[in-house]
Amino acid sequence: MNKSHTPKFRKPLHYGWIIVFTGVAILFACLGLGRFAIGMLLPSMGLSLDLNYSQMGFIGTGNFMGYMVSVLFSGMVTTYLGARNTIFLGLLLVGSTMGLISQTTTFSQVLVLYTITGIGTGLANMPLMGLISHWFLKSARGRAAGTMLSGNGLAIVFAGVFVPWVNGAAGAEGWRIAWIFMGVISLIIAMVALVLLRNDPTQKGLTPVGEKRKEKKIGGNPGDPVSAATPSPQNASKTSQKTMVHLGCIYLFFGATYSVYVTFIVTALVNEHGFGEGAAGSFWAVVGALSIFSGPLFGGLSDRIGRRKGLMIAYTLFTLAYILAAAPLPNMFLYGSIVIFGLIVWSIPTIMSAAVGDYMGPAQAVKALGFVTLFFGAGQIAGPAMAGFLADVTGSFSAGFWLCAGLTCLAALLSYFLKDPAADYS
Repeated sequence: MNKSHTPKFRKPLHYGWIIVFTGVAILFACLGLGRFAIGMLLPSMGLSLDLNYSQMGFIGTGNFMGYMVSVLFSGMVTTYLGARNTIFLGLLLVGSTMGLISQTTTFSQVLVLYTITGIGTGLANMPLMGLISHWFLKSARGRAAGTMLSGNGLAIVFAGVFVPWVNGAAGAEGWRIAWIFMGVISLIIAMVALVLLRNDPTQKGLTPVGEKRKEKKIGGNPGDPVSAATPSPQNASKTSQKTMVHLGCIYLFFGATYSVYVTFIVTALVNEHGFGEGAAGSFWAVVGALSIFSGPLFGGLSDRIGRRKGLMIAYTLFTLAYILAAAPLPNMFLYGSIVIFGLIVWSIPTIMSAAVGDYMGPAQAVKALGFVTLFFGAGQIAGPAMAGFLADVTGSFSAGFWLCAGLTCLAALLSYFLKDPAADYS
């Protein structure tokens, strides 16, 4: 009698990855369209609304200020409403304000509305990053966070192709159509998020994705008195607090520098290097296409070699990208800057999201991420305003890019002194 062959079924996709793919769409809307598309829209908005470089910088700064304000109360709102409802609320703000920006006629109107967009971005982004620590164990957090952040890159590709096309078809006021269209996309994604997101694996009867790693034996046996080799809970807490400040300082330099590049690189290409808007849009689309791989690449890398080394490598490459943009070199070096920046742009947020979960655990992840993001937000507020001012004074964005290179070099040095987690939150 022949043995019957029972069919082999593949293991179903863990719902944690549905959370990640939904997160890709959320970040496409709240960060990709809500923040990073502004770089493509500013040249035509500047001509239509008669904006100078300082005003363009303050528009970006207003968005970042709104983001930082939301960071202050996002943890409280998430505790009260839950992550899913908070994300939905944030996306509603992002979509509605983008639609309203299309109807503005003055700098002050754009500034107010884009600041509110920043608040919505923070309300959507912060709880989303916190979900990673609930749905994924330490061994998979970097990869999950990096995959989710690829949504930003997809939005940059979209903006780099869509905005020049709309401006070419609709003329000088095409930027208004672009804002309306992006607002509608964001509202649709808000509904998708409300349907698919879940706050915790237990709501699906699941456990987190990843392998539980064996805890490192620091010293002593279970039940033994606490020794000098085994940190007490109080000392571990103090160490974690100091580490959060350390991470915050490292994150500040990312906020201060990347925000300058994404706000002004297209304007610099058009106004200083003689590129047409279509060509500049193509370069911006290249940044977006490359950045799709940035998060997964550095998330997986930091899972393997550690968060500290991952941060050092990323900041060293950022320094090189900013130097190539700042120096008076042939255009081929500018192309190199764009390629490098695209490959590493989401490296720092990816590593930070994973690192916070490593140091503080899932229960404290949202609050801790909110704390380090305050530093990040402060950098975002200062960066574009300072670079816009320097561009008005010097007539060039080179000074701003040189400043960025110096700050990221300092961030690489700070990353070197980052300590390993005092506890295992696998």
